[in-house]
Amino acid sequence: MKFDAVGEPLARKEDARLLTGTGRFSDDISAPGQAYAAVVRATVAHAHIARIDSRAAMAMPGVLAIYTWEDCDALGVAPIEHDPVPSTAHDLKLTGPHGADIFPGPHHVLAKQRVRFVGEAVAFVVAETAAQALDAVEHVCVDYEELPATTDAVDALRTHAPKLWEEAPGNLLVDTTFGERAATDAAFDAAAVIVSEEFHIERVTGVPLEPRAALAVYDSVRGRLTLYTGSGGAVRQRREIAAALGIDIDTLRVVVRDVGGNFGTRNRVYPEFVLTLVAARALRRPIKYTASRSESFLSDYQGRDLTVRASLAFDETGRALAMRSDNLSNVGAYCVSLSPLAKGCALVTGPYDIKHAVVRARAVFTNTAPTQAYRSSGRPEVTYVIERLFERAAQRLGHDAIALRQRNLVGAKLMPYVNAVGAAYDSGDYEANLERAIGLAEWDTFEHRQRVWAKHGLLLGRGLAMYVESSTGSPHERAELRVHGADTVELVIGTQPSGQGHETSFAQVLADCLGIRVDDVCVVLGDTDRVSVGGGSHSGRSMRHAGAVIIQAADALIKVGHRCAAQVLSTSGENVHFEDGRFWARHSNRSLDWFELNQAVQTQGLASLEASANNEMHQPVFPNGCAICEVLVDPDTGQMRIQKYVSVDDVGRCINPLIVHGQTHGGVVQGIGQALGELCQVDTASGQPLCGSLLDYQLPRAADIPSITTEIVEVLSPTNPLGIKAGGEGGTTPALAVVVNAAFDALQPLGVESLAMPLTPGRLWAAIRAARDGKTPVSSGTKVTRVSG
Repeated sequence: MKFDAVGEPLARKEDARLLTGTGRFSDDISAPGQAYAAVVRATVAHAHIARIDSRAAMAMPGVLAIYTWEDCDALGVAPIEHDPVPSTAHDLKLTGPHGADIFPGPHHVLAKQRVRFVGEAVAFVVAETAAQALDAVEHVCVDYEELPATTDAVDALRTHAPKLWEEAPGNLLVDTTFGERAATDAAFDAAAVIVSEEFHIERVTGVPLEPRAALAVYDSVRGRLTLYTGSGGAVRQRREIAAALGIDIDTLRVVVRDVGGNFGTRNRVYPEFVLTLVAARALRRPIKYTASRSESFLSDYQGRDLTVRASLAFDETGRALAMRSDNLSNVGAYCVSLSPLAKGCALVTGPYDIKHAVVRARAVFTNTAPTQAYRSSGRPEVTYVIERLFERAAQRLGHDAIALRQRNLVGAKLMPYVNAVGAAYDSGDYEANLERAIGLAEWDTFEHRQRVWAKHGLLLGRGLAMYVESSTGSPHERAELRVHGADTVELVIGTQPSGQGHETSFAQVLADCLGIRVDDVCVVLGDTDRVSVGGGSHSGRSMRHAGAVIIQAADALIKVGHRCAAQVLSTSGENVHFEDGRFWARHSNRSLDWFELNQAVQTQGLASLEASANNEMHQPVFPNGCAICEVLVDPDTGQMRIQKYVSVDDVGRCINPLIVHGQTHGGVVQGIGQALGELCQVDTASGQPLCGSLLDYQLPRAADIPSITTEIVEVLSPTNPLGIKAGGEGGTTPALAVVVNAAFDALQPLGVESLAMPLTPGRLWAAIRAARDGKTPVSSGTKVTRVSG
């Protein structure tokens, strides 16, 4: 196979549509005669539902129906089965306490007798217009018998904490330990220095550009339902929605057109998807639902929220000997996904050669919105932990932070490398990444810049963070190819983009395989009437899985082309050759490209030029890299500005550098957003969310972001035909750590050693004042014990 299109920074084919207003996002799709839906949402965090009185609302103009849990139960609607436990062959195997099965909490589409978080769907109102539906929501009377609530993961484990589920004593649904305890304990006993700290990586939310929407259509003649919505994978959603409705999967079609942002937020089924279908079938007319921005803040699946107690043991030379980590995940009121916990625990030692580790993985229920995999699921959290511990260790040992890392990085010669909890890193050169980032960041001239800013009364700090992340995801993928007419090869594939440029990068791979132009490829996605198998877009899986199965399908199509060309050229199959997109035969002056062959095939009535392939891929890959940033802090106001940001990322083979650089920029900004401002704040006393709009939730703005320097590294993975790792999440993975490390470095002369994300001006100002006044401990839980030496 020749690679001509692969590796080229081609402009995205889909941008002409997306940037000129001709895209079709969820809310752009309507149907004749549609009615509109709105949701009655819980106003308290925890309560029994004593009564729902919808009589006044039902009598209002235009109201067609109001559904509660009892109605759904009578119609046979089952809870949504999220299948939260990662299940590829190499995922860490999470279990419940004492090895029991995990109880995820049945997620009913409408609250069954009890609400467990503010914003939970309680009733579903359908009316002739959207305004009438919203008006009616205000007149549905719900009587709550309020119960005590718990919103913090640590508090939820306390003996007298409010209990969310009888089936989960102590609110605990996962408790699993990985690693070798005896060897780890021995290493800690022999350590010269032990660094320990407790961390809380706060909760954030995805804030997709387009809030979630759904349009359900019922075909009464065929007895068939169609759902138009935005998601990361139509095939999986179809399966889970059909199960909730209790219908044959063939009677449901799910169509996903353009998706206005995702980051994991849209990858799981929402109650409104099922409810619109229930109403469409019952009322025999299309039903449309579009969430408001405030509803999204209340009820979107959220991200992060991990509490970690971790320790690193070193010998006197700075060699890391062992690690202990206790990772506690807040899954919210219902367990939607345990991917963040499992993936994070697998990578607690990061890119460092730490021989021994013990990791305890726990997950708890709280009275908050469910959490779900969010960009780089679980890895930014553990990267933050290991990088902060290395910074602390460098200070206590009196070592240069870079030298300490260099001493402990997994060397390229050790690849493939199995870490202390069994994750098998496929390839990479971590030391080279570090060296390249140092050069791009002009590390050696930092002190000069620092002195210049100091003359203006400003503090310049720099941070560094190494990372390794994993790419796994659903193991199954399918590609179907068909030559159409005189200028098109159609590729049908199951992974669903939400802005990643799949229509371009997939076409680049197929174009090289078949020897055709990228513009000759038409990629078909997101319609379960066309796409029968597909894992969707998550876990950085899309390009790797798609690339592998596209190559297989292309090989199959070339074999079909050989047979057809032999008939057209009146020769035997062994005389036919395929090269540079043309079939030719020995002792013949004729050759045919794909479209000439297709015309001949159609004229002679031969078999169509089509082929397909299914592929199952369990082996994970491990993208990796290094980030460096500089921040400028005004000690009088607490204002902090990022001055410089460098990201070096090993993505394996890069199919389209332009797209990957864009993904890296987006990922960096997403991580910076959490480091500097994003926070799903909840009032702990009442369980009420304090972020209900973009006035309350601080997204990063263009003015907050410097020009980002990115460099792509291509150390090919041996696990797949193209050598791909992943390029969509690496920018996010080290961002929390590198920004916070830089902030600590800037404030180190003032004695500030306690900071909590997000690093808002108010928090920085308070930390500076407290350090100057000597009113706060210099440690945020870090304990350093010298055992010997």
